[in-house]
Amino acid sequence: MNQRSRQSLDWQIGSKEHRKKALPRQHMDFRFIDLFAGIGGMRLGFEYVGGVCVFSSEWDKSAQATYLANFNEIPYGDITKIHSDDIKDHEILLAGFPCQPFSSIGKREGFLHDTQGTLFDEVKRIIADKKPKAFLLENVKGLTTHDNGHTLRVIRSSLEELGYDLNIKILNSADYGVPQNRERIYIVGFRSDSVSAFSDFLWPAKAKTKKGIGQFIESGVTDRSISKHLQESYIFKLNDGRPERVDQKSNIQVKTLVASYHKIQRLTGTFVQDGPTGLRLFTTEECKAVMGFPKSFKVPVSRTQTFRQFGNSVAVPVIKAIANEIVKVLQSSSN
Repeated sequence: MNQRSRQSLDWQIGSKEHRKKALPRQHMDFRFIDLFAGIGGMRLGFEYVGGVCVFSSEWDKSAQATYLANFNEIPYGDITKIHSDDIKDHEILLAGFPCQPFSSIGKREGFLHDTQGTLFDEVKRIIADKKPKAFLLENVKGLTTHDNGHTLRVIRSSLEELGYDLNIKILNSADYGVPQNRERIYIVGFRSDSVSAFSDFLWPAKAKTKKGIGQFIESGVTDRSISKHLQESYIFKLNDGRPERVDQKSNIQVKTLVASYHKIQRLTGTFVQDGPTGLRLFTTEECKAVMGFPKSFKVPVSRTQTFRQFGNSVAVPVIKAIANEIVKVLQSSSN
């Protein structure tokens, strides 16, 4: 990387003080990098099992602000402009690469022939250059069926060509202690020439019981109300039982929290029976619970950005459970 580019990166990530770890770790068992980091949900999951993040990348300025507030560092920006030599060596690569091309909500454009020109290609580039022992990739469930399965086949073959054994599965966050039905595809890869115990990898077992949303619902909230006019003209315009409504007595797992939650979509949204008008949006604390983030997690952004950031994030307990299984394999292989 030339001097001008390096200075630009230094400006993006801020001072050395900003890059210090927010929470000291007693055990530094392995290093990982956090690509397309968002607000750090995948990072939290891997820190919980002893990992140390040595590099992060996220271009969105609002997400960077939340990341800084919680991890004391500003992620590097545009991953396409970051040379692999400027990424520290690591054992595990994490990437919740952008899902827009694969989402059932979007235009479903996907890959025609290969991964060139996509942000997934940046993940592949860094894996090829840095050769981590393992990686975890996350995306929307629709990736499995997009283009009649061709998109996932291209992704699989391109990763296998790099020398990795893959294990791919759809998991529902509701099965891992999160009060939300959120199905996502997870791709776990182990470098075949260094991890001999790949066959030992097991997907995490489901929790014996599911958590209901009711225990996380706050009362007396006055600033998230949906107007009576909007309720009458749109929300309840049809007597079809929609949208989904919850309160403190609800023992269900809510619908998937999406980034556009603030737009109040009657078919896909879940709303709380509370507040001056009788119906409101989730609070920040309720969003944390729905996504499995700790109560101590800081959210220094607007309401709209809060919904967008949590809707785009990962369910932390699922990531933690997968991280634990990946670490088991790495430890077994090193013995």
